[in-house]
Amino acid sequence: MTDETNLATGVTAASGFEAAGTACGIKKTGAHDLSLLVADTVVPTVGVFTTSLAAAPPVELNRRRLTSGRARAVVINSGIANAATGEPGMNDAIAVGSALAALLDCAEEEVLVCSTGVIGPRIPVEAIVSALPGLVDDLGTDPAHAEEAARGIMTTDSVPKQAVAEGDGWVIGGMAKGAGMVRPDMATMLAFLTTDAVLDADRMRPMLAAAVAETFNCLNVDGCQSTNDSVILMASGASGVVPEDDMFAAALRGICADLAMQLAQDAEGASKVVTIEVTGAADAASARALGMQVADSALVRSAFHGADPNWGRVLGALGVAGVPLDQSHVAIEFAGVPVCNNGVGVPVDEDAVSQLMSGDFELSISVGDGPGEAGIVTTDLTPDYVRFNADRS
Repeated sequence: MTDETNLATGVTAASGFEAAGTACGIKKTGAHDLSLLVADTVVPTVGVFTTSLAAAPPVELNRRRLTSGRARAVVINSGIANAATGEPGMNDAIAVGSALAALLDCAEEEVLVCSTGVIGPRIPVEAIVSALPGLVDDLGTDPAHAEEAARGIMTTDSVPKQAVAEGDGWVIGGMAKGAGMVRPDMATMLAFLTTDAVLDADRMRPMLAAAVAETFNCLNVDGCQSTNDSVILMASGASGVVPEDDMFAAALRGICADLAMQLAQDAEGASKVVTIEVTGAADAASARALGMQVADSALVRSAFHGADPNWGRVLGALGVAGVPLDQSHVAIEFAGVPVCNNGVGVPVDEDAVSQLMSGDFELSISVGDGPGEAGIVTTDLTPDYVRFNADRS
C-alpha cells in the first residue's frame, strides 16, 4: 500500500492538511524542535495513547479533548517531554494550545498539544508561543513542509520518518518519531496520521486501535515504556470518497507497520532488526505476549547481537510470559533454520546459522496448533545502546 514515489510527502499527502517545522530554542544544537499539523477546518480526529499511569500532562489533555472526536490542529515540541511536571505542566500545555487556537481562530478544545523529550523539566512556554506566529505563516502542503514537520518532532532519531498509503481515491499520510525508550503500549514515540477519506470518529476509532495493536504495540526496542506516547489520526474528507472499512483498515495498518519498521531501523545503538513470528498460540493476544516476552529479554537480545543461535534463552523467555505453554510443542527457527523441535534441540551447524544472523533476520516460534499468531519487531542489544543511554540526557 506504500507509494515509494510519494514517500517524502508524509502528513501533507492527504488533501486538507498543512504542516511546518522550526527551531524555537529548546534544543541547544539549534535543531528543529517545534512542529505544526493543521487541518483546513475542524475534522474528525481520534487518538491512542500510552497506558502508563505516569502519563504526561499533554497526554491527559489530549485524552479529554478528543472525547469530542474532533480537532483542528496539533502542536508538537521535542526536546522536553513536559512529563512529571504536575499541574504547572498541564497549565503550560494549555497555554501553548490556547496561543495556537488564537492564531487559527478556533476553539482551544480543538487544538491538541504533544511533547517528547527529557522527562522532568517544564517546557519554555514563552519561546514556543513566540515561535508560533512565524510557524503558522510557514504552513504549507508540499513535501518540504512535511519533512520540516517530521524533523521538528525528532529527539534521538537520526532521520525523519514518513510514509504514505494510497487507496481508491483517497490517501493516508504519516510521520513518526522514536528511537529509544520503546516498548509499546506504546513507546517514546509519536505518530501523526492524516487522511482525505470521508470518515467519522466512530468509524476511525476501532480501526486505529486495531492498527496500533498490530504494529506500534508489537514494536520493542528496549523494553522501556514511556509517558508521552500518542498516535493521532485526522480525516479531512477532502477527497469526497467514503472508503470501505476493510480497505481503509488494511491501508492504515500498512502505514503504521511502515512507520514502526522505520522506528526499529533507527533504534538507539542497534545493529540489526529482528522480526519475531509467533504462531500456534491460543489467540492473538497470547501470541503477542509470548513474542513480547522474548523481545523483552536482555539475554535473548544480547544473543541477537552476538549472532548466537541460543534457542534455550528463547524457550526460557517463553516459559515466563504468563501464557499457558506446553514446551513439548515448541519449535524454534533462526533465519529459517530449525534449532529446536518438540521443546528439545536438533542437530545444527551453529556457525552457518550464526552467519545468517549477522544482519537482519527472522526468529520463528511455534507453540502449538492454535490460531493465534503475532509478529513482533525488535532489535539487538548492543554496547552502543548502553553507552548512548549511560550519558545524562
